[in-house]
Amino acid sequence: MEAAPAAVMERERLTAEMSFRGDADADAAQLGAGTGTERLPSIIIKIRRRLPDFARSVNLKYVKLGIRHGGSPTSYLPMLCVPVLASAAYSFVRLDVIYYSIDLLTCVAWLGTAMLLLTVYYFKRPRPVYLVEFACYKPDDQHKISKEAFLDMTESTGCFNDKALEFQTKITNRSALGDETYLPPGVQARPPRLNMAEARLEAEAVMFGCLDALFASTGINPRRDVSILIVNCSLFNPTPSLASMIIHHYSMREDVKSFNLGGMGCSAGLIAVDLAKDMLQAHPNSYAVVLSTENITLNWYFGNDKSMLLSNCIFRMGGAAALLSNRRADAGRAKYRLLHTVRTHKGATDECFNCVYQREDEGGQVGVSLARELMSVAGDALKTNITTLGPLVLPLSEQLKFLKSLMMRRVFRAKGVRPYIPNFRRAFEHFCVHAGGRAVLEEVQRSLSLEDKDMEPSKCTLHRFGNTSSSSLWYELAYAEAKGRVKRGNRVWQIGFGSGFKCNSAVWRALRDVPAVSPTAGPALAPEKKSCNPWVDCVAKYPPKAYV
Repeated sequence: MEAAPAAVMERERLTAEMSFRGDADADAAQLGAGTGTERLPSIIIKIRRRLPDFARSVNLKYVKLGIRHGGSPTSYLPMLCVPVLASAAYSFVRLDVIYYSIDLLTCVAWLGTAMLLLTVYYFKRPRPVYLVEFACYKPDDQHKISKEAFLDMTESTGCFNDKALEFQTKITNRSALGDETYLPPGVQARPPRLNMAEARLEAEAVMFGCLDALFASTGINPRRDVSILIVNCSLFNPTPSLASMIIHHYSMREDVKSFNLGGMGCSAGLIAVDLAKDMLQAHPNSYAVVLSTENITLNWYFGNDKSMLLSNCIFRMGGAAALLSNRRADAGRAKYRLLHTVRTHKGATDECFNCVYQREDEGGQVGVSLARELMSVAGDALKTNITTLGPLVLPLSEQLKFLKSLMMRRVFRAKGVRPYIPNFRRAFEHFCVHAGGRAVLEEVQRSLSLEDKDMEPSKCTLHRFGNTSSSSLWYELAYAEAKGRVKRGNRVWQIGFGSGFKCNSAVWRALRDVPAVSPTAGPALAPEKKSCNPWVDCVAKYPPKAYV
């Protein structure tokens, strides 16, 4: 009878924590209200969901997918040239028993074949994709809101019952957000101004704020130079689109190829990068601008459904813009080169599709519902994604260890041999995990065996800026740059989670050292040249003592 509950706990990926009520509470509750009835101290059992144990199962089909993902057929052409050139050399000077003979015709044929293969490779090889610069939006100080002010604002609206207020208080105090996050003025107003005009003002402030800084830093003329524009925002999709708002504001060229991605969740930023990569393969000598943001104003929830209240407590105002290029002339000034993008979509199953769902509650209030299965769904998506990514990025030694454990289990049927989980710290120097919440970051750290320093950019971003949706990955990379930790040759792994359910990865290699930001750099900048890094005036205060 005991095996069945244990199996359910493992299948649902639950952990149980047991504690006793405090002594003072036990003494107070020892006697009934004058009845003389004795009460025993109560036991509190908390059930927590966790990510799956990656060492328990590895699906081989995703390993094969990663191997096939490794490159196009043209990437193998240079390797084919090696035996062809060797054959040409052998044909030119062939050692016989007595004398050397020269077969010029065969030699020329082999050399011609090698030249043909190299020519095909030269014209068909993938174009490099460079990250020239990126900029994160930092709102004005008047938009800051502390946790105490947030709770006061929530209570003053009069829209929430006592249980909803208590729930938001508990979540806010445990969220790991600091007291300097940002909310748009429409949300903080008394009474709130939640209308289309305020939502457009928020979108314009975020988008134009980071784009102005990006164009000023790179010297790019948006009217002339930008060929591709990709904007992602999940929950705010007005007409004309956000992409059209940018084109109108900067008077961009008429043949600009614009895309507006909506409803794709917090991982949409990497989807936009992947789309930009494909577009840059088709259009030579081009610049692509990727802008990632989320709109808070029209997506604030005023109901009492606990599954929808979590977004109010952790989502905050923010956005980021990145300039990508396939021009080889930009290799000298670019910060990074894109190596890989791996996308995983688990939307085929009902559990994954419904775990993050926008709907109406019983009172007709619209909000985004987060299901109890979210952690287990995210874990399955992450496991699939890293299994596919592994063959592309892991060193040979780690892949051989994995292959050894796989053969012991699948070929020799050895009992008690657990799958080897590769050490991804040997493949990357920097980790940017989507700052979706404290519990998610802690579980990802535990599951991937990462150290506190690996998770520092993600945790500090959550503390300073909150969950800014798809743009959080860029705030995290900006933190690593602000600390002066990014060196030439370093590899960066960005991991994003989003509704659907999706888990996406992008791998970058640093092309040069990125110097640390100076605390005095902000005020010293000219008014027309804003800093691209949002950590300029606060990086010295991080990490906070709670994360040390």
